[in-house]
Order: sequence, then structure tokens, then C-alpha cells
Amino acid sequence: MGDVQLTTQQKLDFYENGFLIIPGAVSPFLVNAALHTINYSLGEEGMNKNDLPTLRAQSYCKEMRNAPAVTDLANKSAMIPVMESLVGKDNLIAVESGQIALRFPHLPGAELNPPSGHLDGLGSGLNGSAKGTYRRGFTGLAVILLSPLSDIYSGNFTVWPKSHTFFENFFRENGVEVLENGMPKVDLPEPPLQITGNAGDLVVVHHQVVHTAAPNHSPNIRYAAIFRLRHQQTSSLGNQAYTDIWREWPGIQETISATGQ
Repeated sequence: MGDVQLTTQQKLDFYENGFLIIPGAVSPFLVNAALHTINYSLGEEGMNKNDLPTLRAQSYCKEMRNAPAVTDLANKSAMIPVMESLVGKDNLIAVESGQIALRFPHLPGAELNPPSGHLDGLGSGLNGSAKGTYRRGFTGLAVILLSPLSDIYSGNFTVWPKSHTFFENFFRENGVEVLENGMPKVDLPEPPLQITGNAGDLVVVHHQVVHTAAPNHSPNIRYAAIFRLRHQQTSSLGNQAYTDIWREWPGIQETISATGQ
């Protein structure tokens, strides 16, 4: 895809809100190849009902997580150049797998409940980490829509704008150890935003933005792929980034310095 340089305004928007939507970042060819692979897996491997809570928390079609059709969504699209515009050239660890994130419809007529968000890295017992544990393990999320989302409550990827800076201040005041008790029950600065868009759209999200998948009351499966992108310093910096949220984002640091924000 070559170099993709975000505008100053896009970087300022990311700094303020903690996420950025890039329409059409992934070609239809790559989207269709991923869908083909996912649907083949669903039809051939199937799913055990008892495994569904773990599949929702981790990934569906686990045997396909590192398949070329999945990793190509990251490595042959605008995703890496967009992210490097934020974290710096050659600062990302190579992408070798992705999360296949599906959301199936609720039973017709089911009660419409508002989305409930979380921070990644908090152990739930289902996501591969024990309850009471927490770890800041990546720099940013990259979410690629693999199916169109024209309406809300269709399994939409959902973010709470400005929650990244809210929690930076919260952790400075209360310590990150509060995460041992799970997701803090706090009033966030803005209500949730259910993201709509087209297949191939990319959503880049700071690791400290509260997010979730909205309930799916549509008749369709929501298809998406999620990549947890890591800066070369993610392991060494670790949980320090909870209270110093821009350490791994030189593209943002430079923009803020240049604009006097």
C-alpha cells in the first residue's frame, strides 16, 4: 500500500477521542478472501456449544488465525502504514495472527440492552487470563469490518470516546492496582459510540479506550477481524503505559508538540 500519512487533523482527533476510522482501508479482494476462509472454517470445523463463551472472548475459527487470508488483512492493506503514521516507522512488531471476531444475532424479540464496555488485558477466566490479573499487552487495536454495518445494535464495534485520557488520570490518582478488582465502575466522559460502516473500513483504537461489541439484534452475523498491534517497547514498558499513554506514539507526540496542544 506504500506510505499512508494521516493528516494533522486526523492525529489530533485520535489524540482527543482515542480512535480513528479509515474508510476503505482494506480492499474488497482481501475482505472476500478472509470471508471465504472464515466461512469455510465455520462449515467444515463447526463449533461446540460449550466452547462459545471462550470463542467470543478469544477468537472463532482458531485454526485460521494465522492463515494468510487473515494476516493479509493487516500486512497487505493500509493498516500497517496507518498505524506507523501514529507510532513511527518500523516500530511495530510483525503481525502474525489475528482475532476472528464474529457476533451472532440474538433471539428475535430479545430485550435490547445497552452495550457494556471493558478494557483489554483484564483477566476474565475466559480470555486466557485468570480473574484478578491485568496486563497492558499491546499498543493499539486495529479492527477491520468484514461485513457492512448500516445500523446500530448489529454487533457493532463500540467505543467510549475520550475514555483513554479519563483512565490515564484515574490510574494516576488511584493506582493501576484497582484493576485487580476488574473493570472499574465509573462514569465515563462520553456515551458509547456504535461504529457503522462498510466492509473494508478500519478502526484504529488506543489500548486504553473502553470498547465492546454491541448486542446484535440484526438478522445477520457481524464479521470482523481484530489485530492487537505492539510497539517494539510494549513488553519493556508494560503497565507503565496505563499512566503514560503516549509513550509508544511518536506520531502523536510530534503532532501535539508542533501544534502546541
